Amino acid sequence: MANLRHILVVRLSAIGDIAMLVPVLQTFTKTYPHVKITVLSRPFVKPFFENMPNVSFFAADVNGIHKGIRGIYKLYKTLKDFHFDAIADMHNVIRTKILRSYFRFYDLKMVKIDKGRKDKRALTRPENKVFKPLERTHQRYADVFEKLGYPIDLYTHKFPERAPVSEKVSAFLKRHDIDLKRHTLIGIAPFAHYNSKSYPLDLMKEVILTLAKQPNLKLLIFGGGRKELTLVKNMIEGIDNASNVIGRIPFKEELNLIAQLKLMVSMDSANSHLAAMLNVKTVTLWGATHPYAGFLPFRHPLSSCLIPDLVKYPKLPSSVYGNVVVKGYEDCMRSILPQTVVAKVLENLK
Repeated sequence: MANLRHILVVRLSAIGDIAMLVPVLQTFTKTYPHVKITVLSRPFVKPFFENMPNVSFFAADVNGIHKGIRGIYKLYKTLKDFHFDAIADMHNVIRTKILRSYFRFYDLKMVKIDKGRKDKRALTRPENKVFKPLERTHQRYADVFEKLGYPIDLYTHKFPERAPVSEKVSAFLKRHDIDLKRHTLIGIAPFAHYNSKSYPLDLMKEVILTLAKQPNLKLLIFGGGRKELTLVKNMIEGIDNASNVIGRIPFKEELNLIAQLKLMVSMDSANSHLAAMLNVKTVTLWGATHPYAGFLPFRHPLSSCLIPDLVKYPKLPSSVYGNVVVKGYEDCMRSILPQTVVAKVLENLK
C-alpha cells in the first residue's frame, strides 16, 4: 500500500458521472480512513460530498475565473498550496490533462482513468459489433485508486443512513398532500440531454396515467429548465397523484426529496445516478445507448433496464452518450411499450 496522505480527485462533469463517484469515495474513506481526499468539481455538486469523512471539496469555476488555459493555470496556482501527494484524474479530458501538466515537476503520483474508448467504439459501431458488457464506470474509478496503491472492493460498500426529511421538503410534501406514512413515492425523470435517450412523452403520459391509478402511489416528475417545466405541466395536467418538482425546491433539497422515493424511473441520465447514490431503486429506459457501455446505476442489475427491440434495431447501441443516431432509428424507444414500463415499476415495488 502507498503512503499517501492527501489525494486530489478530479471530475468536472457531467452530473451523472460525478454522482457515480460518490459510492466509490464512500468505500475508499471506509477502507482508508487515514487518507484525506479533496474533490475538484463544479460548485453545484458540493452537496454530494457533504458529511463524507475525510473528504473536502474545491469548486472549479470552469466558466469563470478557471476558464481556458489561463484559468486552469490560476486553478493550479491555488491547488499547489494544498501539497497533494497524488492526483486521481477521473475525467481525463483536455482541461484535466492541462491541469496535470502543471503538476509534472512536483513529486506526486498522477493516475488517469482508463475510459475503455476502444471497447466502447467496438460496442457502438454499426457493423461487426463486439456486443458484450464493459467494465462499469464505478469500477473504472476504483481502478484509478488501485493504481495509486489503494485497492478498494465496491462489494463492501455500505450506504449511509438515509437523511431525514428536511423542512423545505416536508413543506413541499404537505403542499401536495403527500404523507410518507401512507403514500409510496415514485420519481419519474422523463428527460435526457439527447432526444435519442428520451422516452416519447406521449408514451410516458400513458405510463403516468396508469401508475397514478394505483392505490397509495404518488408520482413526482423531475427535470430542469423552462422548456421541460412547460412539457411536464402539459403532460400531467388533470392527472391526480402526479406533481411537478421542476423549479419548486433548490437542488440540495431535491436530493433530499429523491432520498425519500421508493423508486425512480429514469432515462440513461443523471437522475438514475442521483437516485442510486442515495440508495433508491431505479428503472432505466435506454434508447441509442445501452447499459453494456458501463453506465448502469450503482448496484443495479441489467434486469432493471428496459431497452428497445434489438431484433428490429440491430445497430444499437449507436453511441455511448446518445449523440449519434442511426437513420431510421429515431423512434426506437417506441418499441418499449408503456405497459412494459408499468409492469417493471410494479415488479420493483414488491
